[in-house]
Amino acid sequence: MSMDAVRDAVLAEASAGEFAALEVPESYRAVTLHKDEQEMFAGMPSADKDPRRSLHVEQVPTPELAPGEVLLAVMASSINYNTVWSSIFEPVSTFGFLERYGRTHEYAKRHDLPYHVLGSDAAGVVLRTGPGVTAWKPGDRVVAHCLSVELESPAGHNDTMLDPEQRIWGFETNFGGLAELAVVKGNQLMPKPAHLTWEEAASPGLVTSTAYRQLVSRNGAGMKQGDVVLIWGASGGLGSYATQYAVNGGAIPVCVVSSPAKADLARAMGAQHVIDRSAEGYRFWIDEHTQDPKEWQRLGKKIRELTGGDDPDIVFEHPGRETFGASVYVARKGGTIVTCASTSGFMHEYDNRYLWMNLKRIIGSHFANYREAYEANRLIIKGMIHPTVSKTYALDEAGQAALDVHRNAHQGKVGVLALAPAEGLGVTDTDLRDQHLPEINRFRNS
Repeated sequence: MSMDAVRDAVLAEASAGEFAALEVPESYRAVTLHKDEQEMFAGMPSADKDPRRSLHVEQVPTPELAPGEVLLAVMASSINYNTVWSSIFEPVSTFGFLERYGRTHEYAKRHDLPYHVLGSDAAGVVLRTGPGVTAWKPGDRVVAHCLSVELESPAGHNDTMLDPEQRIWGFETNFGGLAELAVVKGNQLMPKPAHLTWEEAASPGLVTSTAYRQLVSRNGAGMKQGDVVLIWGASGGLGSYATQYAVNGGAIPVCVVSSPAKADLARAMGAQHVIDRSAEGYRFWIDEHTQDPKEWQRLGKKIRELTGGDDPDIVFEHPGRETFGASVYVARKGGTIVTCASTSGFMHEYDNRYLWMNLKRIIGSHFANYREAYEANRLIIKGMIHPTVSKTYALDEAGQAALDVHRNAHQGKVGVLALAPAEGLGVTDTDLRDQHLPEINRFRNS
């Protein structure tokens, strides 16, 4: 059976029985990396590495489902920084993840292949369920979060992110969401927000859950009403959700952006205090090895001017090396720097005097546990947090989509259509959509 029949069934809103009766295609189109090309960018600066060279769109065999797994017909996906890292083989090749995973048990061997199907977001329809899956059935409209765990160790029972076999689906596992089909664990699935299109529903998964844990959860900064929150990259894929959580939760965001257009987007999300770092001309590094504390001080002064004298209670950190010294400096005494991602570099440097003598805390945060991912999705379902997809590409253009993110030539999230033949499909709650259309369209019109 062709993938066209699967697409037609989704568009026709076929019944569970009709989906269950569909034959599973023997192969599907997917965005892949090739193991024999791992050294293609060797010696090149990161900025010069082009995902359009490394990412392929090709037919791959449909894997057999393991117990607890679901075969998902993917209508849309999106680009995250982990896809960019994979595509330029930084900081390491993801084939090492697949090799190590493949050694853990019999079913994991399927993941250790000479190609890697990427993608850590997906919105689509359940096509098949493996043995032991009872919460979902063929035809269910779902989104997938990217936490893959084995759940066999007691270490992960209070917080599934602490499971020793925790992995990020589509980054540290195979059969990811940038494809017409994807293999996920049944406990990765959540209901699709009915008022969103396929591409809108696919875009929040990784970043909104990451922002929720990092900023809102007790496992992260535990933000409360009135907290001043410095948010780097506030109009980007991760920062745009942090900005919404801060505004929605009664905090006071101070949004750092890199252009007037991005400043306008931050204000459109409800932020009153915005810093255009390009206009201010901050240069936190004098050279490759030396930071400039005077620039930290200048940033701190600007923040106090905006807030009426307050330093940040929380710094939402994800650029990493470029900004981390400044982040540690500007946080208030007793404040919190919560960090993930490090998109500008993983090796951070800061002056420890400003941390230890001022009783500040650094908290590492990575994706989200099952409960946090569910709560983040619940807020989207209720129309309290909104998607931030600004541009959508076809599956064949995934390389260009990844290049946009790599070069920061985007705002919000960049979507990728898989089986969906066009943008704008998949909405089943038009009343809720009409109610929130201005917020939904903020980034599309940017």
